[in-house]
Amino acid sequence: MTSIDTTTDPGATTAPRIVVRLFAGAAAEFGADTAEVHASTLQEAVEALGADASADAARVIGRSSFLINAVACTDRSRTLVDGDRIDVLPPFAGG
Repeated sequence: MTSIDTTTDPGATTAPRIVVRLFAGAAAEFGADTAEVHASTLQEAVEALGADASADAARVIGRSSFLINAVACTDRSRTLVDGDRIDVLPPFAGG
């Protein structure tokens, strides 16, 4: 599992720990099917994943659909809490 910490200030409170599962093309481009990020929102999690990924992986992740705790989420400002799980579902059939 890849671990990515978005906290830049060593004195800052660590953002919640989020487990990310990547599927199909997102996993292939990212080079792993799971990752762990520290992020307070879905957007922060997407940015954290993209920051440590290739340009192609970041593009696929950025265009993906997301499930948070098995529920579809399109609101990237959604607040995350420690222990949340994000599933990254890339576009299918060229979408």
